[in-house]
Amino acid sequence: MSSAEENGRPVQPDRNNSRLERSEHRERLAKWLLPVVIFLVALTGWEALVRINEIPPYILPGPLLILQTLINDWSILSGSLINTLIITLSALAVATLGGVGLAILFAQSKWIEASLFPFAVVLQVTPIIAVAPLILIYVDSVFIALLICAWIVAFFPILSNTTLGLNSADHNLHDLFRLYGASRWQILRYLRLPSALPYFLGGLKIAGGLSLIGAIVAEFTAGTAGTGSGLAFRILEAGYRLNIPRMFAALILISFTGILIFLIFSWLSHLLLRKWHESAVSREH
Repeated sequence: MSSAEENGRPVQPDRNNSRLERSEHRERLAKWLLPVVIFLVALTGWEALVRINEIPPYILPGPLLILQTLINDWSILSGSLINTLIITLSALAVATLGGVGLAILFAQSKWIEASLFPFAVVLQVTPIIAVAPLILIYVDSVFIALLICAWIVAFFPILSNTTLGLNSADHNLHDLFRLYGASRWQILRYLRLPSALPYFLGGLKIAGGLSLIGAIVAEFTAGTAGTGSGLAFRILEAGYRLNIPRMFAALILISFTGILIFLIFSWLSHLLLRKWHESAVSREH
């Protein structure tokens, strides 16, 4: 008889736990490894296609040439990346403050929500490419004009998601708060804001990418050169000069910036929700 059986401890559950841990480890490894492998295979196929067919760089550059261009032109592209990031993050910060503040105001008064929410919908459905030239005409500062364009795109997801979250608080808990004499501020602070946090974080992840898109579209419309030029202008400049490798390098920087913004906000969402919300709590199989 084994020592485990002598002590009255079952052996089979330990084996099952060990198998479960190995299975979870393989799943986590596959979750990260498979996309990397597929991405490397795609890059290899791209490079092979360019070399085998001898496609000129001004039509389709290969990944190695794009990487080399990114390294050689980093001094130019990095400054433009910083300018685009400043506009993106500034617009996102203003959209967050305005969206959350207005959503709280909507939660306190249905009349205010009914009066102002349609205007937010108008901002959302109006194509930014159509109104950007007008904003650039009416606003003297190019930076402020670009900021407004990016803000228009990023504002609505935060407002709508936060408003939905504030209105989704459990009505039974709301009645319980009222029964115990809680003020409107206490209900907002201890019930409605925590209930709205997952919705707000979801809107923040959407708004992060949209603010980058809004900044790029605004830069395309403005076409500013010099020290204030962003990545969009570098793309236009490279297109005019048929410097397609630099164009692809700028596009890659934009893509990776958007991915990085999404990953940061996804990590922040997991960090804030992992201990209590169903969307982030790990489940045992």
